[in-house]
Amino acid sequence: MSTVLVTGGAGFIGCAISTALADRYDRVVAFDNLHPQVHPQPVRPAALDARVELVVGDVTSAEDWDSLLAGVAPDVVVHLAAETGTGQSLSESTRHGAVNVVGTTQMLDALRRTEHLPGRIVLTSSRAVYGEGAWRQADGNLFYPGPRPHAMLEAGRWDFPDAEPTAMRADLVEPRPASVYAATKLTQEHVLSVWSDAHGVDLRVLRLQNVYGPGQSLSNPYTGIMSLFCRIAKRGESIPLYEDGEVRRDFVLIDDVADAVVRATTAEQVGPEPIDIGSGETQTIRTAAETIAARYGAPAPHVTGQFRDGDVRHAWADVAPARERLGWEPQFSLKDGVERLAAWIDDQPGVE
Repeated sequence: MSTVLVTGGAGFIGCAISTALADRYDRVVAFDNLHPQVHPQPVRPAALDARVELVVGDVTSAEDWDSLLAGVAPDVVVHLAAETGTGQSLSESTRHGAVNVVGTTQMLDALRRTEHLPGRIVLTSSRAVYGEGAWRQADGNLFYPGPRPHAMLEAGRWDFPDAEPTAMRADLVEPRPASVYAATKLTQEHVLSVWSDAHGVDLRVLRLQNVYGPGQSLSNPYTGIMSLFCRIAKRGESIPLYEDGEVRRDFVLIDDVADAVVRATTAEQVGPEPIDIGSGETQTIRTAAETIAARYGAPAPHVTGQFRDGDVRHAWADVAPARERLGWEPQFSLKDGVERLAAWIDDQPGVE
């Protein structure tokens, strides 16, 4: 018997990987607290493959872990469970620290306590660990500008002068977290790395860009802008664009992310360096909004000049290492992904 345990397994990514995991493993167990921010009704999601066993519990609870592991000895752990709201983490820092950091250490202590050491752990981390990332000066040198100050944004100076942003890639760009959420995700990476090295466990870390697509919670205000843009355009309204509309993002469809996560559970030789997962292309917020507006026949998006302190100006992944180490290739363009997301939203009852 081969068993895979998925923390946060009833969430967006957990449901998306459930069928592929059930096809590959003899037993798949999802461990999830069905948090109301993600699950308005505390019931098993319809999108979770019927072959998956759902155990309701809290990753921060040692008792819940002991109860779970009394009947589950995982060969592979996919660690998805996390609080993900970047802005929310500034006002609910304890909650993010408890779930993302303490939840991870509780998991590791329980695995050791019950002598159920897995052969492999896959962690879904975040592009947020890079913060503003690295920029390249005209002379070719990289520098790390850090978060843009309020005065800079208030003056409408969106980019750093005489410099160009670079793609996020773990072997070239240092992590520089600029939010509580990002700091907790990087801490997850560090804690798991030290523990896995000490116990001979094979750790694979995937740093995900902006994941979107069918199945994403429409009731959670922290799940991203693609579904929000679709709902605005669906109402026949113009999508508002912050800053100058030229913010770059890497929107990667859930189907491609699910494929990467499943490959990370099965690939033979991956290596310890985190792997960046994105769409293989970069686009501006304006391009994404225009694509969505065209899909719905909505008015053209409009620039508001508004901004949010702490927002990263540009973020996209270099996916070459993912191709080499996972044998993975993103399959969906932005237009393909928007169509899949919009068609799914259109089928949801009561969505306006």
